[in-house]
Amino acid sequence: MAAPNAGDEPGVVAQPVAAPLSRAAVFLVVTINPGPDSEAAVRAFCADLAGLIRAVEFRDLEAGLSCVMGIGSEAWDRLFGEPRPAELHPFREFKAGARHAVATAGDLLFHIRSKRMDLCFEMAMQIMARLGTAVTAVEEVHGFRYFDDRDLLGFVDGTENPRGQEVIDAAIIGEEDPAFAGGSYVITQKYVHDMDGWNALPTETQERIIGRTKLADIELDDAVKPSSAHNALTVITENGEQRDIVRDNMPFGQVGSGEFGTYFIGYCRTPRVTEQMIENMFIGKPPGNYDRLLDFSRPVTGTLFFVPSATFLDSVTADGQPAAAPAAPTTDSSSSAGNSPDGSLGIGSLKGERNHE
Repeated sequence: MAAPNAGDEPGVVAQPVAAPLSRAAVFLVVTINPGPDSEAAVRAFCADLAGLIRAVEFRDLEAGLSCVMGIGSEAWDRLFGEPRPAELHPFREFKAGARHAVATAGDLLFHIRSKRMDLCFEMAMQIMARLGTAVTAVEEVHGFRYFDDRDLLGFVDGTENPRGQEVIDAAIIGEEDPAFAGGSYVITQKYVHDMDGWNALPTETQERIIGRTKLADIELDDAVKPSSAHNALTVITENGEQRDIVRDNMPFGQVGSGEFGTYFIGYCRTPRVTEQMIENMFIGKPPGNYDRLLDFSRPVTGTLFFVPSATFLDSVTADGQPAAAPAAPTTDSSSSAGNSPDGSLGIGSLKGERNHE
């Protein structure tokens, strides 16, 4: 089956990867059930997603509802075949001693964000109602913004996220894969925390593990920050230039069952940057110099998805053949995601340089 080509025309519209941080989120991962009918139902859903978002969004236009749909490697083969996004592959596992970045099932990801949890919940319900028996939910996490953007460990999360044009440069594919320009790669991991063990540590010890002060959120000086600090191991430099990802991590928890954690989600124009961060954390840089945060936090899921452009999704038909996509407005790349009527990024002016020669 031929996959619709999203890179031939200027003005390709990205999905709202760079939507502003929200107060609430739902992370929904599903698998596609066996059979051609299930595959046809998912393909038909792709072009319906934008309209579904608009319908739910209209209940409160100021609540900033957005939804990003990602597609896993095996699901891509089932739905579209060739051509494939250049770097799409299953989640890479990393293991060293007791530390294990596990890979888990997942064909489709829906990352739903809003200022209101009820809108996120409604969007998730409408997605599952529309897909019906074609899919099975394997993961559903309801995230919330905790005080001043802190995780449940007490530290501010996402301080070093790129801003403005840097978001587009970090997260959105350009000329390096022109057939899928406007897309992105996203990696997710659900981390569960040992809160009793973590809270038993002195604040100074916690700060050395994270690499920032707990109250003021100021990065520790290199003279006192260990090389194993979380924020030291997750800085990736290639050819003298720092490579960024766009994070939108959210805390989650169930007080009654004692489950507390962070749902990690990171977008990038190449999965190699995020994978290098995970490898540094679990294996160590150098090997053995691992992220001590993993002594108190372990991942229970791990998935990798390709996020095609909104233009691509709009052009998908139930039989997998390309359809004429509606003309997409070209938005200047200096505009923020919030300035586009549908909350997405116009990428007609992407530089698209090859960052990883």
